[in-house]
Amino acid sequence: MKSLHLLLPLLPLALAATIEKRANLQGIDVSHFQPNVDWAKVKANGISFAFVKATDGTTFKDPLFSSHYTDATNVGLIRGAYHFARPDASSGAAQATFFLAHGGEWSGDGITLPGAVDLEPGPKGHTCYDLSPAAMVSWIKDFSDTYHAKTTRFPVIYTSTSWWKECTGNSAAFASNPLWITHFTTATSPGELPAGWPTFTFWQFSETGPNPGDQDNFNGDLVGLKKIATG
Repeated sequence: MKSLHLLLPLLPLALAATIEKRANLQGIDVSHFQPNVDWAKVKANGISFAFVKATDGTTFKDPLFSSHYTDATNVGLIRGAYHFARPDASSGAAQATFFLAHGGEWSGDGITLPGAVDLEPGPKGHTCYDLSPAAMVSWIKDFSDTYHAKTTRFPVIYTSTSWWKECTGNSAAFASNPLWITHFTTATSPGELPAGWPTFTFWQFSETGPNPGDQDNFNGDLVGLKKIATG
């Protein structure tokens, strides 16, 4: 069999990109917007991990979190929970505490990923939730420190490079947090990363694909993924 790297130059760009992405472990992220996930089929399609939405702010609990999380567990996926951040609604500590109480807890059992905080644009005209970069960095630190104090793990940070630059001033203060970068592209890498991270841990590369929800990959192999889920 010829080397994959020898074959790649001969393939169309989109196909080559897909093959390169599949060289790393594939995952998905889902919420109540994906009500009918066939987890056995997802597993059979080669998916190794999943992030499942648990909470939003300090009032919303995703109604399908428990079923998605349990079903992902039952088919043998490594899984973790994520929290949709509302930095304008309450403190980072309050939201981390709510998240931890409703699905975001972590244990070093080899199948539970550290919880993730989803940082993305707010409502139209309020991309940064009307916070200054310094205030946003403080909010994220409040969330991260609270989560770390209760679990010994720093939460995964989900964000885009453009949002991070605009809303945190491209802070380099969170290198201890695994980066889950979002950039929808057919390229073979997510491109420029936010300051402080020399590489990414997870990459959300498409909102559509052969499996439900958004399509992700892990920047490593199964041993590396299990290590993150072990501590």
